[in-house]
Amino acid sequence: MDSWRVAVLGDGGVGKTALAVQFTLNCFVGEHNTCLASRLALRTIIIAPPSCRGWFFKDTVPIAVKDAYRKQLVVDKRMCFVEVIDTAGQEEYATLRDQWVREGQGFILVYSIASRATFERLDVFRQAMLKVKRQKPVFMLVGNKCDKQYEREVSRDEGLALARSFGCDFLETSAKTAVNVERLFVDLVRLLRQTKQQEQGMQGPPRPPKDKEKRKGGKCIIM
Repeated sequence: MDSWRVAVLGDGGVGKTALAVQFTLNCFVGEHNTCLASRLALRTIIIAPPSCRGWFFKDTVPIAVKDAYRKQLVVDKRMCFVEVIDTAGQEEYATLRDQWVREGQGFILVYSIASRATFERLDVFRQAMLKVKRQKPVFMLVGNKCDKQYEREVSRDEGLALARSFGCDFLETSAKTAVNVERLFVDLVRLLRQTKQQEQGMQGPPRPPKDKEKRKGGKCIIM
């Protein structure tokens, strides 16, 4: 069974936690239920490095939190294990964000269709991926909160155009109504598998193992 670690990146309030919880637990947590979501996750507490301090109270130490949600998923009749890393609300820690990007194998860039500001900041997170990952990262662009049609500030065509410029796939989702949430992770797992197969193909077929001991030539006996 293959396993994949997926990091969800985007501005605060776009629904990163809600997407992770909807995918793994099949329930919706809104902006006021993030504490509940954190208790359901595997939580890692990270002390921010000195470079991140100073903007806070003088003698306090900012703490960054990384939540991880896990689920087994069947994609194309093959079982896989997906761990979703949620860095909710911690985007101001650029150094720590780089660490989370380094841990990820696949990525989801999320914005809210009801907030143009979150859409315009997506390239910040894309550049973070490109800076940390040596090879081209596997990622998808997601316009979340598509249930808020009357509050829409970013059109679907704009999302598609940005995805084309990024060279990635695009989906609109709703963590609240579960629209396209499972499809998002299924599509991403397919992309990760395809990329892995291509990389293995470039390396060529595995070499046959060498015999540790060479066969000794037999002696001919004349009777």
